[in-house]
Amino acid sequence: MDVRQKKISVIGGARSGRAVARLLRQHGADVFVSDSAPPERMEESGKVLDELSIPYEFGAHSGRLLDAEAIVLSPGVPSTAPPVRDALAKGIRVFSEVEAASWFCSAPIVAITGTNGKTTTTTLAGRIFSDAKRKSAVGGNIGTAFSEIVDGLTADAVAILEISSFQLDHIDRFRPRVAVLLNITPDHLDRYEKSFEKYIQSKCRVFENQGEGDVVIYNRDDEVTRTRVEKLSTPGIRTLPFSIRQNLAEGGCVTDGVLVLRSGGKETRLLPVEEMSIRGEHNLYNAMAASLAAQAMSVSGASIRATLRNFKGVEHRLEFVREINGVRYINDSKATNVDSVWYAVRSFDAPQILLLGGRDKGNDYTVLDEPVRKHVRAIVAIGESAGKVRDHFSSLVPAESVTSMEEAVRTAAKLAQPGDIVLLSPACASFDWFENYEHRGRVFKEIVLTMKAPTS
Repeated sequence: MDVRQKKISVIGGARSGRAVARLLRQHGADVFVSDSAPPERMEESGKVLDELSIPYEFGAHSGRLLDAEAIVLSPGVPSTAPPVRDALAKGIRVFSEVEAASWFCSAPIVAITGTNGKTTTTTLAGRIFSDAKRKSAVGGNIGTAFSEIVDGLTADAVAILEISSFQLDHIDRFRPRVAVLLNITPDHLDRYEKSFEKYIQSKCRVFENQGEGDVVIYNRDDEVTRTRVEKLSTPGIRTLPFSIRQNLAEGGCVTDGVLVLRSGGKETRLLPVEEMSIRGEHNLYNAMAASLAAQAMSVSGASIRATLRNFKGVEHRLEFVREINGVRYINDSKATNVDSVWYAVRSFDAPQILLLGGRDKGNDYTVLDEPVRKHVRAIVAIGESAGKVRDHFSSLVPAESVTSMEEAVRTAAKLAQPGDIVLLSPACASFDWFENYEHRGRVFKEIVLTMKAPTS
């Protein structure tokens, strides 16, 4: 899209908003940035935009925002926000930041989405490409905006992007060469009018613009994902499933304990599952998806194999912190829904003290009843939902609520026995006590790392 001399407003002045504003300005657009956050919280953004000579407003959205030919949204801005509704009512086109960045991307895109596993799969895919000495950059929902990296990507590079449903809500031409759909389970329904169907539709937009020569990689074991992808009828799109339950003729699967990729009649035996450096059923799915994506972009099996043996996972996702008195402490702060916790709890055979709770998003905790009965010794309920968590699980295992993360860790330490695991896997958002899940995980780790081991 030619943006030269076009008036484009950006809603959201934090990192993604600043990045796309800079990108648009560099390509000749007349850019204006608007954010309703108080000016005192936007000092850094103000400095950056002043240096770029981009006009802006903080504290409220004025009519100037709508004096535009197009509007670009930061991912944190919901489609129901008043200025977005006003823009659409006036016939102004609204685009997501990832859509806007794609206008300037000459490199093929690997786009990875799903309710769970996006960050690990994206990080692993990035490592595979990096280890294979392929020109690539990782961005999107993972922390670095697509707009920050796109101008540095040449046609012989690869853009590896973690893509959220929010970023897909306002795409137009966004077309990945490889689209990865890991799973779809209920999440963020507050942004989708409590409709799971609308959330599903948003996730499936990742492949809506694909055509001849493109690839869709999907989880065949996830019923919602399988049903939607297998309805695809666009000619020329290649679909590659992965499964840990079935022996597939095409795609990724486990055969005799070995992770296998099959494509176009060729089989690549990567490595025994037990030799992978990341553990758990969910990580096996993530590894299959990343491996298939890399293979689809011509990365060799030998290179993929080497990375799978050495990749240690991502921070805040089943991250080992420390062992004290025979008790292992695991940080899984990134588990912000019940499905993530379901996989986390089942990843360990040892009894667990589970730290669970936070800002509840309408969780149905019955999903966790079976793994809690089987794997959890006790629950320490944290955050705003502590009462709901305690009340639900107290008939299954001992459960008590606390009022701070420090109290939670100390309580868990008292309940744990040698050989146990203390697992922070909250199933909830973090915004009650913390800035984000990273902040929650860092606080947990700091407390654990400063605990004094008991002396005999």
